[in-house]
Amino acid sequence: MSRLRSFLPRLAVIATIWTLLHLYLAIHLPGPPAARWVPALVLAWLPFAGFAAGRSRLRGKRALEWAGYVAMGLSSLLLVSFAGADLLHLRNESPAILGGVALLTLVGLIQARRPRVVHVPVPIRDLPPDLAGLRIVQLSDLHVGPTIRRPFVEAVVDAANALAPDLVAVTGDVADGFVAELREHVAPLARLRAPLGTFFVTGNHEYYWDPRGWTQELERLGLAVLSNEHRLLMRGTGRLLVAGVTDLSAGPDPYAAMAGAPDSDVRVLLAHQPRSAYDARAAGFDLQLSGHTHGGQFFPFNLLVRLFQPFVSGLHRLEEMWLYVSRGTGYWGPPLRLWAPSEITLIELIAAA
Repeated sequence: MSRLRSFLPRLAVIATIWTLLHLYLAIHLPGPPAARWVPALVLAWLPFAGFAAGRSRLRGKRALEWAGYVAMGLSSLLLVSFAGADLLHLRNESPAILGGVALLTLVGLIQARRPRVVHVPVPIRDLPPDLAGLRIVQLSDLHVGPTIRRPFVEAVVDAANALAPDLVAVTGDVADGFVAELREHVAPLARLRAPLGTFFVTGNHEYYWDPRGWTQELERLGLAVLSNEHRLLMRGTGRLLVAGVTDLSAGPDPYAAMAGAPDSDVRVLLAHQPRSAYDARAAGFDLQLSGHTHGGQFFPFNLLVRLFQPFVSGLHRLEEMWLYVSRGTGYWGPPLRLWAPSEITLIELIAAA
């Protein structure tokens, strides 16, 4: 309760700014004043109604939460579209913009709920034959919470297991909420199957809620939590070192994660935020797997995120090290994905030519 009280002043500021933006939106809607201001204000306040409902015992609160988050995405697209139309001095385009945004919202909703499998071959120099073809399934940024519940997680787990991975890496931001509220919805992660194990590192969202509680819960589900530490795994005579660091907000230390490590053929670091890559390269890792960015999640934020993140998505080469940044398996906030599709990543180690 004390955390909620401390958040209320910030929430009031956010609500005020969000409402003012919707006054701008109302000006661009067609029709008489009542037909413009009422829908704009409903759109503005639906997300806050959904936020409040989620913390209540109101019957039907899930529907209100869904409506709130969809409204948030719809509003974002409308505001960007009308601002773009104003910059381009386009007039009388409201019906076309409304129809286009409604269609984009529907497409984005479908894409957000259907993560695709992305196959990423990673060439490794001097890769031992016993590690050639090793398959790592990466899940990242599930964000189990108001609109991502058990059925979504079960479908992700089934898809991951169908890929027959040797190892599963869960690179942070599993949930948005407290363990007691979301335990049953995260529970399907216990069914992940990989002969070399399933590993987890914390993301920034674990620290927004209860990092100790979530790491303990994931350990209970059978995931090995790596907090600036490593494990040596064997596949035949091939030696794979898997290390993990805490989120950037909690002092990740790739050097500590490597400390005391035995000789190995391939060194893989799990790190939620891709910014750990510079230290990981210096520490001697061959591959870093990260998430965090969501690839921007939806337009135009998938363009703006490049102003704040050195690596947004995909496979990158940093001298002798590879970095792969997942666009995320779930989503945060609006159930929306546009030009940044959600993914279940299949990393395959191959011998460099």
